[in-house]
Amino acid sequence: MEWLKNLSNAIDYIENNLASEISYEEAAKIACCSTYYFQRMFTYVAGISLSEYIRHRRMTQAAFDLQTTDMKVLDVALKYGYTSPTSFNRAFQSVHGISPILAKTQGSVLNAYPPIKFSVKVAGGNVMSYRVEEKEAMRIVGIRIPLTLDMKENKKLVPPFWNKAVKRNQFPEICNLSNQSPKGVLGVTACQSSDEIYYYIAAATDKPTPEEMFEYEIPAATWVIFESDGRFKESIQSIFKRFLTEWLPFSGYTYAELPDIEVYPISRERPQEGHSEVWIAVKKEKEN
Repeated sequence: MEWLKNLSNAIDYIENNLASEISYEEAAKIACCSTYYFQRMFTYVAGISLSEYIRHRRMTQAAFDLQTTDMKVLDVALKYGYTSPTSFNRAFQSVHGISPILAKTQGSVLNAYPPIKFSVKVAGGNVMSYRVEEKEAMRIVGIRIPLTLDMKENKKLVPPFWNKAVKRNQFPEICNLSNQSPKGVLGVTACQSSDEIYYYIAAATDKPTPEEMFEYEIPAATWVIFESDGRFKESIQSIFKRFLTEWLPFSGYTYAELPDIEVYPISRERPQEGHSEVWIAVKKEKEN
């Protein structure tokens, strides 16, 4: 459960710096992972992006300041890092639904977002079937789009990319490329460097790379593989959250920070539900 402890320490850092500059790099360092993977894991576990969480927490504290002190709106805005009254007003209204000035009025209804506390919940009845495989480096070939460090923005980018991909001639070509494990059409999120993050629709293959496609080699690794039947979007998100909160803390493994792989059945159209797999690279936890 070391990684949950590290994640909680990162949240403590954020809470202690709501009224000052918050460094994503420093938070990730405390969580013992890269900036990208810290934001990615946080989003899956918390159900909200890191940037949204920080905004919600700052606006919660800002509301307390406005209602319990004589601070002016501009002073509160500056306290939480907003040099522009307009941007502070916009952020405040997005959380509370009213302006900061109205928030000073007694009886105003405001929204409080308490700090997140990470813990392992004991729950029964939900079996999580998995298998662990050692695999040599795998080469994928396909099309890709760049992603950002903002997980909320990435969620807006990927679905249209899939919808556009299945309408192009390249999609059947990707399906025909698949001749290596894992078999199927792959959705791969790969952080290749701090400023190069891509989402691939691809196939594991040893065939030549067609024009206007890209190849990428995923290093040899130990993979934990989860299978699922149901609606793909809900299944994939649920698997990642359960992996981080239910499987990983007790497994003796840590997250390896390699590309995550979604495996979908080969189809001429993109089905919305069916059998899928999620491949997540892990490594043995260091013994103290």
